[in-house]
Amino acid sequence: MRAALAIAIALLAAACSSLPATSPAPPQGGAAIAQAAAALIGTPYHFGGADAAGFDCSGLARYVHERAGLAIPRTAAEQQRAAHPVPLTELAPGDLVFFRIRARGIDHVGVYAGGGRFIHAPRAGRAVRYGDLRGGGFYARRLVGAGRFWDRGTPPPR
Repeated sequence: MRAALAIAIALLAAACSSLPATSPAPPQGGAAIAQAAAALIGTPYHFGGADAAGFDCSGLARYVHERAGLAIPRTAAEQQRAAHPVPLTELAPGDLVFFRIRARGIDHVGVYAGGGRFIHAPRAGRAVRYGDLRGGGFYARRLVGAGRFWDRGTPPPR
């Protein structure tokens, strides 16, 4: 009887010490938005597109925010007006970066990925890809601002 009790206690102790490892928590806030955008790299450009069949720039931004439970406006200009302004020195993954490519106003948007790179749907014939904000290149010269929807708790800079 004592032997059976000792074996039962040993088995219980062994079972408690071998709990399965928990998986890491899913990314939160802006990191989740940036990861959702990165997962769409290679998706075709489609003017007016806002789903996994194809995206334009603002459709991509809207789609990845929806995946994070956030509703944002449809066009790049509307997104820029509605976003919480973020100084370029304080960019974080998941922030939106806004550009003036051809027009006088905002006409392009991307999702900041970190390290001076962003993810966007550039134009017809090009799939969703990374763009670079470093080194004074094409997009760096046309960058006009940044905004955030994923953390509205911080007051806008003055």
